Amino acid sequence: MKRKIALVTGGSRGLGKEMAIRLAEKGLDVILTYQGNKDLAKETVKSVQEKGARSVALKLDLTDLSGLSAFTGEVKESLESTFENPGFDYLIHNAGMGGTIPFETATEDQFDAFMNTHYKGVYFLTQKLLPLMNNDGGIVTLSSGTTRFVNPGYSIYASMKGAVETLTKYFAKELGHRGIKPNVVAPGPIETDFNNAAIRNNPQLKERLSGMSPLGRVGVAEDIGGVVAFLCSEDARWINGQRIEVSGGINV
Repeated sequence: MKRKIALVTGGSRGLGKEMAIRLAEKGLDVILTYQGNKDLAKETVKSVQEKGARSVALKLDLTDLSGLSAFTGEVKESLESTFENPGFDYLIHNAGMGGTIPFETATEDQFDAFMNTHYKGVYFLTQKLLPLMNNDGGIVTLSSGTTRFVNPGYSIYASMKGAVETLTKYFAKELGHRGIKPNVVAPGPIETDFNNAAIRNNPQLKERLSGMSPLGRVGVAEDIGGVVAFLCSEDARWINGQRIEVSGGINV
């Protein structure tokens, strides 16, 4: 029986790296993407391989969508050469960019960069890769707790995440005939290097956000990776079109 394969965008570090490792622990092979740091991607590939899974890292820049067709070709080639499999099973949209941008000073260039990475890229990358996806798999898209509660400076980021939450419901309706189950995972505040490590580098912010959770802390990458891996398993076969917030109960 062939091993199932997951493709994780932005899988070289942070949440994506943890997802890749947890997927490998569940017996999946992993294709991961990176934007600029090839060395970090190689380290993650090695970590996945140490779990007994096959893995490969491919470059993907979602700020420039003109490369999606070429990337799709690289995925097809890797499936055949590395995994000896014509298709993959799970697509995890994790790649992202952060930034605290007040509404009054936001620019069109900033808006367009977030749009490409967080919404338009998700939309058209899914469309391009769909012919390579096996039936009865799934799509997991990372959203944000800020689609439910407001954090000033996140008007661009959160509105794009709100868009992919709606898009996920349409994926569920339009791809259901193939048994593909799309879901959203929405983390709360996570201490990683996202958004220039805003939480890690700001003790006052970390303390304030920790106080908003009944559990008294912010999240870490390990809190998210296992949830994504679960959604890419048979145990989650009846979860479809859902938004799952993984935030420690912040602003409950």
